[in-house]
Amino acid sequence: QVQLVESGGGLVQAGGSLRLSCAASGSIIIFNAMGWYRQAPGKQRELVASMSRGGMTNYLDSVKGRFTVSKTIAARTVYLQMNSLKPEDTAVYYCYAQSAGAKTDYWGQGTQVTVSS
Repeated sequence: QVQLVESGGGLVQAGGSLRLSCAASGSIIIFNAMGWYRQAPGKQRELVASMSRGGMTNYLDSVKGRFTVSKTIAARTVYLQMNSLKPEDTAVYYCYAQSAGAKTDYWGQGTQVTVSS
């Protein structure tokens, strides 16, 4: 099986930056896509940023120009560089990956990001 482990969350003041990392361990499989979701209290989980196996990216409109998603060539690690953070970015951020073939979804345990004003 595959496990996704996030790191890099924490408390930061508005305007600051954080870099989230997610490392895949366990079975060596091919992922169609990797990325990040977030869920704030009282809100639905939403896609923040993703990258396909071919390198195409997709961003939530509210984070465009501020967040950047990247991954290693082997696609075993994915990053989210978050700049110019705003209080509304406060949420639990979840790493996500979808396997090729069976299209199985994998989720990390989540890491808390809190942005103070």
